[in-house]
Amino acid sequence: MSHEELLQLDPLIHAPIRLAILSILCTVDNANFTFLKDSINVTDGNLSAHLTKLQEAGYIDIQKTFRDKKPLTLCSVTGAGRKAFQNYLEHIQRFVESQKHDVK
Repeated sequence: MSHEELLQLDPLIHAPIRLAILSILCTVDNANFTFLKDSINVTDGNLSAHLTKLQEAGYIDIQKTFRDKKPLTLCSVTGAGRKAFQNYLEHIQRFVESQKHDVK
């Protein structure tokens, strides 16, 4: 894989926090805001900004509800998000494999 191909990684997913968000959401049905914040160790504002970018891209759904009169924000990955994440992982895997061959 060439340097140019590596630069074609989806920049929306490549950001570390968004990569962490999608990594979590692809393994569960949904995750609440607090769980994501604690798992990734980010501030409310930082997580909110990254979730908004993923939502605007159509990669995640965000549902705001209430549980016991307290706000509850649930996030889940969409089909498009799952596909984009899978493509990202495949791209990275091809890069890693090409590097192994270059080292030998």
